Amino acid sequence: PAAAQDQAPADQEAAPASTSQTPTQLDTVQVTGSRVLGRTAEETAAPVDIIGQEELANTGAMEVGQALQLLEPSFNFSRTTISDGTDILRPATLRALGPDQVLVLVNGKRRHQQALVNVQQTIARGSAGTDINAIPISMIERIEVLRDGAAAQYGSDAIAGVINLILKEQTGHTDVSFLAGQTYEGDGRVLHGSVNTGFKLADDGFINVSLEYRDREETNRAGLDTLRVNPPRVTQRIGDADATDAYLWMNGELPIGAGEFYWFGGLSRRKGDSSGFFRSAGDNRTIPALYPNGFLPNIITTVEDASLAVGFRGPLNESWDWDLSVNHGRNDFSFFERNTANVSWYYEPRPGGGIYGETPTEADTGTLKFDQTTVNFDLRGELGGLGDNPLYLSTGLEWRRDNYGIEAGDPVSYTYGRTNNPGIPIFGQTGAPAPSGTQGFPGYTPATEVDDGRTSWAVYVDAESNVTDRLLLGAAARYEDYSDFGNTTTGKLSARFDMSSAFAFRGTLSTGFRAPGVQQAFYSSVSTNLNAGVLTEVLTARNNSPIAKALGIPQLKEETSLSKSVGVIFKPIPNLSITADLFRIDIEDRLVYSEGVTPESTGTDGLPCNATNSNCPIRGALAPFRAGVVQFFTNAIDTTTTGLDIVGNLNQALKSGGSINWTALLHWNKTEVTDVHSESPIIPEALLFGSVQKTLIEQGQPREHHVLQAVYSNDTWDLTLRENYFGRVAGEGFGPYTEWGGKWLADLAIGYKFSDTVKLTIGGNNIFDVYPDKWDPDTGFPFTELGFVYGWETLPFGINGGSYYAKLDVRF
Repeated sequence: PAAAQDQAPADQEAAPASTSQTPTQLDTVQVTGSRVLGRTAEETAAPVDIIGQEELANTGAMEVGQALQLLEPSFNFSRTTISDGTDILRPATLRALGPDQVLVLVNGKRRHQQALVNVQQTIARGSAGTDINAIPISMIERIEVLRDGAAAQYGSDAIAGVINLILKEQTGHTDVSFLAGQTYEGDGRVLHGSVNTGFKLADDGFINVSLEYRDREETNRAGLDTLRVNPPRVTQRIGDADATDAYLWMNGELPIGAGEFYWFGGLSRRKGDSSGFFRSAGDNRTIPALYPNGFLPNIITTVEDASLAVGFRGPLNESWDWDLSVNHGRNDFSFFERNTANVSWYYEPRPGGGIYGETPTEADTGTLKFDQTTVNFDLRGELGGLGDNPLYLSTGLEWRRDNYGIEAGDPVSYTYGRTNNPGIPIFGQTGAPAPSGTQGFPGYTPATEVDDGRTSWAVYVDAESNVTDRLLLGAAARYEDYSDFGNTTTGKLSARFDMSSAFAFRGTLSTGFRAPGVQQAFYSSVSTNLNAGVLTEVLTARNNSPIAKALGIPQLKEETSLSKSVGVIFKPIPNLSITADLFRIDIEDRLVYSEGVTPESTGTDGLPCNATNSNCPIRGALAPFRAGVVQFFTNAIDTTTTGLDIVGNLNQALKSGGSINWTALLHWNKTEVTDVHSESPIIPEALLFGSVQKTLIEQGQPREHHVLQAVYSNDTWDLTLRENYFGRVAGEGFGPYTEWGGKWLADLAIGYKFSDTVKLTIGGNNIFDVYPDKWDPDTGFPFTELGFVYGWETLPFGINGGSYYAKLDVRF
């Protein structure tokens, strides 16, 4: 345990390791945020948190995202429901920014992003981040979180910071883990099993492998539907989706000559089962002959992820080394609809009289695909510096190819009738025009299919030196060129001054950027919906599409940022450390997913819009495309995010034996939309980005998240007590502006070591069964009458209440 504590940074001490685990020595590794070999997180100019495998295990969480939510206060893993693909692939954010504004690395190499674009009214609306849960938690040695802008060091996406997942290298034994648990309500049962083993290769090589499987049942906190069914009953599924997850990952190195060949990566397949909104018996979207009591569409999602990085690194001479790597990853997200119907197929007039009277009740609704290939060549070494202090220099080249694809679903999933001809009148059970496509999630159409991408290349230089024994200075610069939008240059300055061994100042100033994702550039969808009683196309228009050009939407460009941070480090005694860091992040031309743009009803001349009124430019632009509602991606807003992080850590040895590690991690942030600017000459700002989306960005994520933790351990027992405070959130996407208050959630884990190789842990998360505030019955209509008891779009900790688990760890 003492060795494990000594290796951890001042920013966040690792919990004492159990006697069955071998501490990983950090004196030869590179910490995220500095390319200097051997630099520890305690010595860097930017704040870095390190979370060890024992801390991850003591959360009781079996997913990386959930574990980080409990341990890293600047991290948010919002839990949503009835949000299509976002139900199974939740957005992971850092410092209240977007999921695509945090860069995820694995073993220091860029991790590919997800294929899913979040287009529902959830956190991360309009973005496609990184699927952080595609990596098994049993494979992770530690997680390094750099809370600082780092685009000049690592490239696009690192505006909010960097999360670096370090994989295990252990050899010579096998760790087997079993976990079972469920919620206090008796649902959400989870069964989890993992095996991690390692073997030596040659003299100094190794291979480490993890196999992991998880089966999680759904939770449902829906109340009675008093509006649509009589007698009232539960008609919705409001909670976590049913899910099964399987993983196979590896990490290895093999010495060859003076260098070493290395590889890592793996496969994961996760299947989710969630639902859309209930369709009542009298609704025009229902077919009484098939669903006389109404129906709940069932959305089946499958996420398949694969990655492999290979490389070779070795010395050039005594002072310099080189590293050449190729990293490829792909993410496929497929939709399948069950318990559904295409109403227009059923009621379509049959030639010769009558209707067809039939429709499939399940269908493939399409697949989203993303793949990325990255080639890196890096050099790192020392040059003569000032006096006896060397100048550490790193430089390198990067080439990257990003590709995005959409595959259409079955015809029944998207067509209006069998011919997809809106000129044929088809009426549903109420006499209104029949909706097209499968209910719940209409499929992607051939018109939305795409297989396109872009290439980019970059060159960087990163320098760092202790110009005196007390003063550390660093500088980095990066130039990137993209095949679609052009080039950009970013830079970073950092400094640290140690006034004494107990007190230091640190600060950074950096410019950053985020290239528009190929998902945002090439994503599109189309469905035929009723608009004022008329069948019209509801479109998400691709950026380079004719309709986007008709609306005056220019080519997407990069987001640019300016990040500033200043902090202090105070270590009055060897076992106590306190850090405080203020930060500000200004982002210009931030990419957003627009509101639904509709044709004007009144022209600029004040007269009603019609076919002859030339003062209705939006209506005129949309008319040739028969579009009633259009959404698109655009660089529409500027934002400012300010915040404060305070971290305190105390290691206390007890006279009776054992030790206690006390940790306090406090995080505040505030994001403000400082400007909305329409890049279209005909679309006003208020129509492009209104108050609903402004509230989502400014108040959708908690402005406060605090973690208080105490870990007691001795040779036989360990006990972890943790309190998480999630501050208030607000939303107005489903009714009037509503706030949900902040809550404290307590977690408890008690572990007993039967021997050096067997450990049993009994624990509970949210042990006092805390729920979010209930929806106000006076302002929540109609959702409160439809069974929505709690908030919806922005809740950071979900609506499951308390849960408990038992976990058995065995080492062979």
